[in-house]
Amino acid sequence: MALSSDTSKTMPPGARRAPPCTLVIFGAHGDLTKRLLMPALYNLVGNGLLDDGFRIIGVDRVDSTTAQWRDGLADMMQSFTRNPNAEFHPASINAQQWDWLAQRLEYVQADFSDADALRQLGAKLPGNAIFYLAIPSRFFATVVETLGTAGVVTQKEGVFRRVVIEKPFGSDLASAQELNRRVLSVLEESQVFRIDHFLGKETVQNILAMRFGNLIFEPLWRNEYVDHVEITAAETIGVEQRGAFYEPTGALRDMVPNHLFQLFAMVAMEPPNTFDAESVRNAKEQLFEAVTPIDPKDAVRGQYAAGTVEGKPMVGYRESPGVAPHSNTETYVALKLHVDNWRWAGVPFYLRTGKGLGGRRTEVVVQFRKPPMLMFRETETEELPPNRIILNIQPAQGLTVELGAKKPGPEMDLTNVQARFRYEDVFAKSPNVGYETLLYDCLMGDETLFQRADNIEAAWKAVDPVLQAWAKDTAGPELYEAGTTGPRGADELLHRDGRAWYPLDRA
Repeated sequence: MALSSDTSKTMPPGARRAPPCTLVIFGAHGDLTKRLLMPALYNLVGNGLLDDGFRIIGVDRVDSTTAQWRDGLADMMQSFTRNPNAEFHPASINAQQWDWLAQRLEYVQADFSDADALRQLGAKLPGNAIFYLAIPSRFFATVVETLGTAGVVTQKEGVFRRVVIEKPFGSDLASAQELNRRVLSVLEESQVFRIDHFLGKETVQNILAMRFGNLIFEPLWRNEYVDHVEITAAETIGVEQRGAFYEPTGALRDMVPNHLFQLFAMVAMEPPNTFDAESVRNAKEQLFEAVTPIDPKDAVRGQYAAGTVEGKPMVGYRESPGVAPHSNTETYVALKLHVDNWRWAGVPFYLRTGKGLGGRRTEVVVQFRKPPMLMFRETETEELPPNRIILNIQPAQGLTVELGAKKPGPEMDLTNVQARFRYEDVFAKSPNVGYETLLYDCLMGDETLFQRADNIEAAWKAVDPVLQAWAKDTAGPELYEAGTTGPRGADELLHRDGRAWYPLDRA
């Protein structure tokens, strides 16, 4: 079949085709490449966003050939059609789209730290190139330094060379600073794309559209009206077979300085002057600098024990494969953030994330102050719930507004009602893994959704006191039964402020 960009779909309105480029994926046989990168590239092909000159070179230590690698990826893509629980679950794989992509695949067996091998790889890269580090984080700095030694990341006039680095970007403040130092000794900041796939989700990007594209929200988005904000990323699944990865990581490192802080930034940052990359990242940095380093007393850690989740038994974390029998690794964390700026002074931000919980949802709850109730004192209404704006990210996708309304009848009796917007009610649903936008932006050189070095370090600086305190604390995390809403300490964190979490296990 001839190489052409004639696929079954058309380019989205207003979009431009990415420039010709070779995408070099380190970790070609890894889970990330198979489950997320290839489906995302397949979707970009379907939208006509990749140039005819686009190529993919997979690099790994595994003894394999291009044909074997290509066939393995093809089988994996077909398997997604039979797995309704997969992040990418299309009804079928379009043969024309996949063939277009498959013909551009090449496999190179090489050691990531072998400069001679990467120098030979560089000979296959006459023009633009992106190096995607889909590898364990301990290899990030080594691979970047080897790319520098091999001379393959040096940019020339009209030719870009970029590196995409996955999370976790460091394991604490000191390691993040060291990783930035090593990476930026080889690359310019503009060449580094620190990726967080949460920012590829339409519902996350919609937070900015909702806040700054609608005048009805922004005037209320401040401490005069907002009582507190909750940011939740709750999972019903446990660590499954990933215990060996999770043991040295834990919930805080895995989720807070990246995913949850990015949601926090979208919700709380000041309006940027424009939506260009530097304006947005400057706004995030100003917010992160205003966060008071978290007092360990404002942090709770938990670990799930055996229980029942969605009607099925779940073994405790310590009984999972790859986990130490007396592990002190947290599978749940709740934090209270204080922001010392004009907009948010006095408004607490509560963050929580955990595994093995009784509900799966990622959302932001903005709870407003209660209105004066004097006028309703002589009515049936005694305690009206506060207004809330709930930014639904997953599994529900959209926006929920809770407000008071009068019940039908002769008396002035108010009740809580909801007004809801759901993406599936308005927009056509298509299989999407969240990497499509990020890969396309990297090809286009748009860094808006990628983290800058100072953003990374500021987030770690906020949580570093907690990590240091936990490292010295021999008591370990509080156990909670799988299938519940988490440890009691997380409820106490809000109760001492006279507040309570928005229910996690609701319908």
